Amino acid sequence: MTDLADVASLVEVAPDSTVSRTVLKAEGVRLVLFSFDKGQELTEHTAVVPVLVQVLDGRLRVTAAGREVELRPGGVVHLGTRLPHAILALEPSRMLLTMLDARQTA
Repeated sequence: MTDLADVASLVEVAPDSTVSRTVLKAEGVRLVLFSFDKGQELTEHTAVVPVLVQVLDGRLRVTAAGREVELRPGGVVHLGTRLPHAILALEPSRMLLTMLDARQTA
């Protein structure tokens, strides 16, 4: 068992920056914590595994498959393997990215 009591506290929002930090690698999953200052973005890209995007605080715009979704705390988006997507911070935000990969071992 692995325990992360307060994931959001593991990264701070830095001025004019996007910061990422892997906070967990375990069997079948990797958790990457991101922080974004307002206006920072991850331009369109793909992931080699399915992912879940979860907003911990702030607001993010996720664009994929011809749709835009505004994510707020508690919101989750699932993105399939190799689906092009982009993320824009509408305000200072922290996000948890869950990468799902049954082939991955701790």
